Amino acid sequence: MKDIAKDDPLTLDMLQGAWKLGRVILEADGRSAQFIGKAEIRPEDRGQGSGMVYHEHGTLHLPGERPMHAERRYLFRAEGALIDVRYDDGRPFHRFDPNAEAPEARHDCGPDRYHVRYDFSRFPSWSSEWVVQGPRKSYVMTSHYSRVG
Repeated sequence: MKDIAKDDPLTLDMLQGAWKLGRVILEADGRSAQFIGKAEIRPEDRGQGSGMVYHEHGTLHLPGERPMHAERRYLFRAEGALIDVRYDDGRPFHRFDPNAEAPEARHDCGPDRYHVRYDFSRFPSWSSEWVVQGPRKSYVMTSHYSRVG
């Protein structure tokens, strides 16, 4: 991967590759969980256009439970300056401008609301923070990504 100048605009292609992923999930009641794993962002091979598949996998540590394997997938597509994030089945999830001063997005899911803020200021390390509020869910989930290798 070529060196990226500090003032180069961040593009979806720059996210391609393997990432170490550490995540903390803090519930409203004070309980916390951790996820340690890897995220891979690779070109999609489904013939659905140019985009990337985001796949994370690792171990989820919940309080009072045995560690368990966890994974999820999303589809990332460039739409002009925006990155459009979709669920693996193609349904819309959220979109954001990675070059905004404070990249963020919202997603409503039934009565619960999801708000994400991305931080690319230390790219190639980056992070996301999801604040989820509603009658069914209430937590803050912070993920940190650093390039593998």
